Amino acid sequence: MSTARERPPQALLEVRDLHVAYGKAEVVHGISMDVRAGEFVVMLGRNGAGKSTLLHAVSGLVPKRAGKVRFEGRDLSHASPRDIVKAGIVQVLEGHRVFHTLSVEDNLLIGTYARHPGGDRAKLDRIYTLFPELAEKRHQMASRLSGGQQQILAVGQGVIGDPKLLILDEPSGGLAPIVIDRILAVASDLCASGLAILLVEQLVEKALRHAQYGYLVETGRIAAAAFSDELREGDLLHRVFLGGAAPSRRWLYD
Repeated sequence: MSTARERPPQALLEVRDLHVAYGKAEVVHGISMDVRAGEFVVMLGRNGAGKSTLLHAVSGLVPKRAGKVRFEGRDLSHASPRDIVKAGIVQVLEGHRVFHTLSVEDNLLIGTYARHPGGDRAKLDRIYTLFPELAEKRHQMASRLSGGQQQILAVGQGVIGDPKLLILDEPSGGLAPIVIDRILAVASDLCASGLAILLVEQLVEKALRHAQYGYLVETGRIAAAAFSDELREGDLLHRVFLGGAAPSRRWLYD
């Protein structure tokens, strides 16, 4: 007898009825979702669906109009970005955002400052093991790295801070497939070691291949939530990305 699959029991990140607006224009309309401890979750949707805005609200980078964000049971709805990082949430922003005038190693050390104001060099070996290409270029200026190497460095900056939840906002932007595969494979390995991952990605098939659970976002709302293989096999995902109306709006959040 087959048994229904269940997500990990412990809720790490809880988002409840979140509303976010830019001026009078509301972009996120009452989203509720969560990420469980040690889980790899992907958020999918067309450009402009509100995915990145949701991430920025969770990270404290944009204000919330209404709703709650809790992490390990602690209310972070009105916390500052710095306090959110200290709580264990680190977001890697879209667009290879590194400090171009600093060396690779100094960029990585910046990722440790939130918990170690003077930097923590002891954390470097782990990053160099995960990303040997950064070890080879540790003394180079970040401006001399390729776009793919800069994105790997940005991910390294996020990982080195020892987060409990790592948020990746479209890490594939403008990168070669081999680099994208490398980043997603490392993210999967980190998840297997206990780190929770929340990914926003436009490369649907690649994202669903690595993630365990997914949310489909449509015009600022959750259109569906299910295990990755269920999203991949269903027709709602394809209809939303192709611009057709969804056959029914399923609220599968539990």
